[in-house]
Amino acid sequence: MATTNATWIKHPGFYIAEELEERGWSQRDLAFILGVPEQTVNMILNGKRGITPETAKALGDAFDINPETFANLQEAYDLAHARQPDPGIAIRAKLQNRYPIREMIRRGWIQQSDPAMLESQLERFFLASSPDSIPYLAHAAKKSGYEERGITPAQLAWLYRVRHVARSISVPAYSEKALQSALGEFAQLLSAPELVRHVPGLLTEAGVRFILVEKLPNAKIDGVCLWLDNVSPVIGMSIQHDRIDNFWFVLRHEIEHVLQRHGRGHGEEKIDIDLDGSEGNQQDAEERIANAAAAEFCTPKTKLNSFLSRKHPFYYEKDVVAFSRVINRHPGIVIGQIRKRLNRWDYLTRYLVKIRQYVVPDSIADGWGQVVPVSL
Repeated sequence: MATTNATWIKHPGFYIAEELEERGWSQRDLAFILGVPEQTVNMILNGKRGITPETAKALGDAFDINPETFANLQEAYDLAHARQPDPGIAIRAKLQNRYPIREMIRRGWIQQSDPAMLESQLERFFLASSPDSIPYLAHAAKKSGYEERGITPAQLAWLYRVRHVARSISVPAYSEKALQSALGEFAQLLSAPELVRHVPGLLTEAGVRFILVEKLPNAKIDGVCLWLDNVSPVIGMSIQHDRIDNFWFVLRHEIEHVLQRHGRGHGEEKIDIDLDGSEGNQQDAEERIANAAAAEFCTPKTKLNSFLSRKHPFYYEKDVVAFSRVINRHPGIVIGQIRKRLNRWDYLTRYLVKIRQYVVPDSIADGWGQVVPVSL
């Protein structure tokens, strides 16, 4: 149907008729000038035929007027009388402009549906009371806490997916003592990449929900520590850097958050964007604590300092491998710490082996071709 305000925009034939009257020309006169049948002119004047680019040029010559005048009149008329677009277009554009909706649908986080149902699904996905209270979609001038912390919409969607998956599974009651004990067992798993398969089971036994969720495109994120309530910790990881050194550093980092009871308030989750190659947010005391614990776990600081001091300035591969064997670490884990200390990101990269193939099969994993069934 035509737009409600289109009636005042006349067909170009209306203005051509006025031009004829002003010049004292008849329809037959204009047909003679243009070299077309009189019926053609009549249809244009009565709004039954549009102005083509060729006709616009011909009328321009006939009236000694810029042809664009007639072309613009036709364009304005066509636009004003075009059918109204599907109102869902604006809604879908608004949603896609903020969140990677198509990717969320592809990953099975929400279902393909009409715009109103999409908004309803996002409302449930983000645990919002109304569409306007969905983070980043609200019209309120005040920013949400996530915006203040620099969390992007895609990162936030990843976080909520971790939360939903965590809610869908059951684990024994959380025990800090059991988690401390698990750390001792983790220390025995650092010598070979395939041993990471034991991580999910040990965390489950300690009452920690361990969730792997593939990151969304262009959304850097390593992991998160969150709590479903005051006694139900969750560790989410993306394995965005599929390397043995990064996996153990991020895991130990998040475990320290759990042990320190960081991020227990809703909206206060400890979201770690990119721990690789950095010391994290040094303005955040909680992050410094978690980074220190992770670095110490991967390679004890006193032993690493001693090694670097003794071998300075030449850190030969055979020496690093031997040192790794002495402290019962895979060389890739030690090299990961040396890379940070020396700021040498090209150092012995061939030891930074992949581990995702070992940890995903025994984990609650969402992504990489598989979907955890979750009801919103």
